[in-house]
Amino acid sequence: MNTYTVKEGKTIAIISYITWIGTLIAYFMNTSKQNSFAAFHIRQSIGLSLCSFLITAIQMGPDMGMVGLILKIALLVLWVIGLIGCLQGEEKKIPLFGDVFQDWFQRI
Repeated sequence: MNTYTVKEGKTIAIISYITWIGTLIAYFMNTSKQNSFAAFHIRQSIGLSLCSFLITAIQMGPDMGMVGLILKIALLVLWVIGLIGCLQGEEKKIPLFGDVFQDWFQRI
């Protein structure tokens, strides 16, 4: 990946990590530019957002509060890893799920 691509897509990539609304905004910002660096981080962020919704649904179940809390903390750690990779200008996949997110959302 060349430096120009990273520099051009970095702002969009950072926006994608700011809640699921930021992910949507970044997706629509990137539709015209088609920046590969931004698209990589948008795919990672979409996966993290979906995991967050899933964890929230799990937390709503009876006696799942502590499990949900542990999962939310793990998700926060994955989010920080993704954001740090983005800020450093790297296409660093998040542990455990990064490859899966890239495969599932490859059309983005």
